[in-house]
Amino acid sequence: MQEGNLLTSILPLIVLFAIFYFLIILPQQRQTRAHRTMLSELKKGDKVITSGGLVGEVTNVEDDFIKIKLNDNVIVKIVKEHIAKRLDEK
Repeated sequence: MQEGNLLTSILPLIVLFAIFYFLIILPQQRQTRAHRTMLSELKKGDKVITSGGLVGEVTNVEDDFIKIKLNDNVIVKIVKEHIAKRLDEK
């Protein structure tokens, strides 16, 4: 009788963890994977938005840093992970 009682007390926790995993953890992993892929595919000439809201054009891609041209006179060097997204011009 103890085994049945143990199963009924643990089953809601297992169901709760499964819901938590599929609604929170899995989508976050997909988003992180997509962001890493986008960062690895950046090349010179791509338009990007940084996490700080700056919009610019990639001029040089290094291992950990990216140089972005904000206007004709300003080029900044930022950490790759701070690129929020690439702007797709169509």
